Amino acid sequence: MNDAVMVFAFAPIVAFLLGVTDIAVPWETLILSVALYVVIPLVAGVLARNALMKHGGETSVSAFTHRIKPLSVIGLLATVVLLFGFQSETILAKPLVIALIAVPILIQSYGIFAISYAAAWAWKVPHRIAAPCAMIGTSNFFELAVAVAISLFGLNSGAALATVVGVLVEVPVMLSLVAFANRTRNAFPEN
Repeated sequence: MNDAVMVFAFAPIVAFLLGVTDIAVPWETLILSVALYVVIPLVAGVLARNALMKHGGETSVSAFTHRIKPLSVIGLLATVVLLFGFQSETILAKPLVIALIAVPILIQSYGIFAISYAAAWAWKVPHRIAAPCAMIGTSNFFELAVAVAISLFGLNSGAALATVVGVLVEVPVMLSLVAFANRTRNAFPEN
């Protein structure tokens, strides 16, 4: 559902936000960005899962997921390191700008997680549902924002810097929230 919303809502939302700021970006560019960074990976994932389900079922999907997980972690870390490297001079030269970008992201991320996780706890939602829902609500899709910002405005643009700071903030925030959710598992009902 989350990806479906991204597929259909991303381009209109970005067009609206760009219209507010008087930055002109053609609709074709927005739609191409959604196709390249959301639709193609989503379709590839669905096709891969369907193929694995036909040739071994859930066991095959689990085995594939287990094999590819280290590569996804390496890819994430490599992306963060490269993005940080490309923006390192700006990050070190403008710490106040970085703080002005990072602090609202921190407040928003922890705030949304706290509200959704607490609501799930109050409604006695099982942990296996509550934790992923709170994480999805907290995620800011910076990976898509980075791709779009770099493709539209260039690697050294202010937009790329803002999204890089977003990634550099979001990754440790999400890891800390996963650790918190794992520690509080017993506060939620089993079913």
